[in-house]
Amino acid sequence: MNTGKVYLVGAGPGDPDLITVKGANAIKAADVIVYDRLVNKKLLDYAKPLVKLVYCGKLPDRHIIPQEEINKILVSHALQGKTVVRLKGGDPSIFGRVGEEAEFCVENGISFEIVPGITSGIAASTYAGIPLTHRDFSSSCAFITGHKRTDEVRKDIQWDKLATSIDTLVFYMGVGNIGMIQEQLTKHGRSPNTPVALVRWGTTEEQETLVGTLQDIVRKVEEAQFRSPAIIVVGEVVKLRDKLAWFQEKGASMVKLAHA
Repeated sequence: MNTGKVYLVGAGPGDPDLITVKGANAIKAADVIVYDRLVNKKLLDYAKPLVKLVYCGKLPDRHIIPQEEINKILVSHALQGKTVVRLKGGDPSIFGRVGEEAEFCVENGISFEIVPGITSGIAASTYAGIPLTHRDFSSSCAFITGHKRTDEVRKDIQWDKLATSIDTLVFYMGVGNIGMIQEQLTKHGRSPNTPVALVRWGTTEEQETLVGTLQDIVRKVEEAQFRSPAIIVVGEVVKLRDKLAWFQEKGASMVKLAHA
């Protein structure tokens, strides 16, 4: 039996129309699809009728299937000659553990391809009317993981350099640690008046945006009971939201048309 192949595919940020053509084609060809919690289920409509679906969604505090087991699932099906698609929300290389899965394929002699996707840090902020760069506000941006099981300070992040050297900061999986993020940024020199936005369920009909400053964002998150999944954008570009919130305006226009 010939060995199959694994495709590590970025499903995009939530809006199913944002899947790449190559990603959609991989789903169509798949014999097995191993997919995450944040993948829009409409993308599975591309799949063949008899495709095997394996759900391995991850909650912030609990993994339904451990990463090591996911690695083995991909390889075991490929060894049976199957075309396997590992479908991940956003882009697989941005906090998506694609490196670990690709390494496991290499170690087991399995051919693989990585299909990039649109990461939520770019897509959710853009749908909220916040471009991450702008000639008047930002010439640099950084993606940072804000996730940790406790509210301890992330020792692997150089807060003293990050706080003031990058114009726009985008934190993934950081809502539960917003207090720690705020504290470290202001402690290391970021102005308390720096605009902050949280975008929840970006690019979907459920998208919500909460805006404040480093000084008051923790209180606003608590008052609004704002929960994950959401990205956090820190920087002057957040000021553009009032002018550029096109997706919000699109939704309002659709409501008006529906009632016309």
